[in-house]
Amino acid sequence: MTVWDRPEPTTRPVPLDRERIVATAIALADEGGLEAVSLRKVAARLNAGPMRLYGYISTKQELFDLMVDEVHAEILPTEQPGDWSEALRILAHRTRRAALRHEWLADLLGGRPTLGPNGLAVTEAKLASLDGLADLDTVMRGVETVSAYVIGAIRREIANLRAERDTGLSKRDWQRASGAHVTRMLATGRFPALAKAVHDGTDVDAEESFATGLDWVLDAVAAKLTRRPE
Repeated sequence: MTVWDRPEPTTRPVPLDRERIVATAIALADEGGLEAVSLRKVAARLNAGPMRLYGYISTKQELFDLMVDEVHAEILPTEQPGDWSEALRILAHRTRRAALRHEWLADLLGGRPTLGPNGLAVTEAKLASLDGLADLDTVMRGVETVSAYVIGAIRREIANLRAERDTGLSKRDWQRASGAHVTRMLATGRFPALAKAVHDGTDVDAEESFATGLDWVLDAVAAKLTRRPE
């Protein structure tokens, strides 16, 4: 039985429910990452005994599942665009913005599908956007391809943000600090393609990079879509 199927306790000596527990866990994760979240810490923030929480949530993994599903409510748009590529584009950008608000989400995206109502609704929106445009296997591979790009790009961006905080160096500060080493390595002539990229490539911000890559992935999916015979 999943956490969504298991009923909450009916006796509540002090006001407590899964909604408050999850909201508190998200607040803790927003403040200090997933390592700041435990049933004990959530209970302390709620001024409740840790054992009280086990009536609502059995494990920390269940808590994480509920947290991810709650954030998926922020991802789901209020309306579904008629154009499939625009629908997937909107969902991708909303996922990125949600991850920037809740950086810990990057650590929990991917893997097994989320089974909560909001997560299922997001998956439904993705599949529905392509419904009827190709055979089912092509639709599923298309959704998986876009999702793989989105998750990978988000994780890279969040990793860079964390590196800036951990080192105290901005991207440009890090580049300046590493410049001498990179210059020496490129001068060996062993990395001609990389040298060309470093010297002649255009530097873009994370949002532009995300949007451009997403457009390319959507173009690739479009090339695979074939409308089924009427």
